[in-house]
Amino acid sequence: MTRVSFSIQDGRITGFCCSGHSGYGEEGSDIVCAAVSTAVTLVECTINDVLGIQAKTRVSPDDASVSLKLPAACASEQAVQAVLTGMMLTMSSLRDQYPDYIEVMEV
Repeated sequence: MTRVSFSIQDGRITGFCCSGHSGYGEEGSDIVCAAVSTAVTLVECTINDVLGIQAKTRVSPDDASVSLKLPAACASEQAVQAVLTGMMLTMSSLRDQYPDYIEVMEV
């Protein structure tokens, strides 16, 4: 199962962590993992490369995890929160479609 947790502090999304393989399909043809990976890559690139925020990103192939943590203050806070909220909604939609393969939490 893929687990996606969003860190929220005082109403602000401060980051996320995705871990695990969904198990929906074989490696290389798992549409749930592909959807999650695409969303994570889009969000990370938008936050760091497009908006120029220096979010701390950690990728661990050993345990199939990716995490992103925002700095305490962001120059483009409104845009960053919109991107992360969009990701949360996307992951929640995937969870609703594939409840046995993805879990979404707010911590």
